[in-house]
Amino acid sequence: MLVQLENVTFGYGAPIVHGVSFSVHEGERIGFVGGNGEGKTTILKLILGELTPDTGTVVRKNNLCIGYLPQTGGFESEDTVYSAMKEVFREDEKLLADLRAAQAAYSTASGGDVAILSAKIESLEKRIAARDSYNYEVRIRTVLGGMGFGGRTEQIVSTMSGGEKTRLKLCRLLLEAPELLILDEPTNHLDLPALFWLEDYLASYKGALLIASHDRYFLDRLTARTLELERGRLSSFKGNYSVYKGLKAMRYEEELRAYKRQQEEIAKLKEYVDRNIVRATTAKSALSRVNKLERMEIVDRPTPPPPPPRFQFTFEENPYERVIACHGFDLFAEEKQLLTRTDFNLMRGEKCALVGENGTGKSTLLKFLLSGDRCVEIGKYVKIAYYDQENADFDPNEGTLEAYWGRFPRLSQTEARATLAAAGLYAEDIEKKVGALSGGQRAKLALAVLETAHANVLLLDEPTNHLDLPAREALEDALRAFEGTILFVSHDRRFIEGIATKICAIEEKKLVFFAGGYAQYLAEKKRTEKKPPVQPKEKGEGYRSAKERAAEANRRKRQKEIEAELEALEKREEELNSAMLEQAADYRKVQAIAAELEALRKTADALYEEYGTLL
Repeated sequence: MLVQLENVTFGYGAPIVHGVSFSVHEGERIGFVGGNGEGKTTILKLILGELTPDTGTVVRKNNLCIGYLPQTGGFESEDTVYSAMKEVFREDEKLLADLRAAQAAYSTASGGDVAILSAKIESLEKRIAARDSYNYEVRIRTVLGGMGFGGRTEQIVSTMSGGEKTRLKLCRLLLEAPELLILDEPTNHLDLPALFWLEDYLASYKGALLIASHDRYFLDRLTARTLELERGRLSSFKGNYSVYKGLKAMRYEEELRAYKRQQEEIAKLKEYVDRNIVRATTAKSALSRVNKLERMEIVDRPTPPPPPPRFQFTFEENPYERVIACHGFDLFAEEKQLLTRTDFNLMRGEKCALVGENGTGKSTLLKFLLSGDRCVEIGKYVKIAYYDQENADFDPNEGTLEAYWGRFPRLSQTEARATLAAAGLYAEDIEKKVGALSGGQRAKLALAVLETAHANVLLLDEPTNHLDLPAREALEDALRAFEGTILFVSHDRRFIEGIATKICAIEEKKLVFFAGGYAQYLAEKKRTEKKPPVQPKEKGEGYRSAKERAAEANRRKRQKEIEAELEALEKREEELNSAMLEQAADYRKVQAIAAELEALRKTADALYEEYGTLL
């Protein structure tokens, strides 16, 4: 056992968390979920010892090494990136230096010093082997390269952005390799290549993981147990995020059935007592039922999960087929050229995800399409609405209701309040100033504005940022049902997979389009990126034997088979996730679905691994 919380309560005046009990064991992989403002960060700080519980106890293993990545705040240093990471391995450097010194002394030693130095060298070599000290520089370059700093190892840390410093903080933690690694929204500042690398790295991490995240893919890939904080109470579920969702629905239905059964029993007992208590012949049996009622442990009616937000995006008029077009254009951010002589076309009804590494110009491109530049052709009857990830269009000193209602004065106040409530902003929220809202609340306000605009084309820049999981899923459902056109930027892979029918990737200052969904795009990327460069052939090298040609044909055939199998598995996963929610009231069916989902994911992992060997 690494950490144990026993009946912990904490709050500032009013309790934030109540009676929380759970433990973290060696090597466990735990996902931590809950709505915005529920108190997840409070629990993490209690584990770390940064907060002291009002009641209850927090017990940590002696000399436990905990690594913590907070949502905000990065690594600070005046050193270069490489030097700052190298600090982690001071002990390894010392061991290697001591070994070199001992070996040098041994080469000239004589007499009794030979045995002493020989023993010292043997001891040092054992310690070095145990720590894998010889490879510490490889580890540094591996982690920095995977997290996107491969070409920036000599840059001074203090010159980097806040997001980059947060990534460096994560690099440092990975190199320190603590027994318990706590990550609070670790995917916030990662582009897709870094995200894939981090998942692979953590999949083989030897320590325990406690991950608070809104990234459903990340949780499904890495966790085997899920903690949920809701209304200050903590619940534990065996399984990753997808399994937890089904089990939670099933648990609620079971508790509701138990409550209803008891209420029916109570009603019957009371009815019997009322009818028979005054009769001499039945008074005794009536009294026995009164005693039973008094001894009965009353089951409270289970509280239903908080309702998720509801969004609905509609429009009044269809545009012409070509919605947005621009040809042969360049794109700059200040003096940096992001795109060179490239083309862009968006057709009616397309739902296009714009992807690319951080800094390649995704957000800049969205703003360029809205800029009114003469090379951007907007189709007839096109009405565009834009979601800005910074929500910069709101005045922080304006009231929340006024910020929304002022944009749509034709609505009645009742209609304005109803729309905000559907988005998850209630009476206590809309009385606040915009500047006092949380990031998630501001995002919901912006989405309420977006849906009331009734635009037929939506340009969305990271719309899931700051949203909790129920809000993300509600937004995903609404955009999937939207019959208009969408161009969006997102780092949420499940969100991209659920919506996109087309992928536009920024690669080497060009826009590259991929027909089909996100899974097909990833398969194509893996196929092209892992293909070895073509080497010039020597004379006679082009000849291949019949056996070699047959092996090549079999390889290509197997690649196509795996692609088809993965597509079928993805469809089956969608069916199972839907079925789990529909069958939530049936414990046995949910268990069977959860087992099939787990087997399906293991099959998919094996297929992806095999596919990689064929590239």
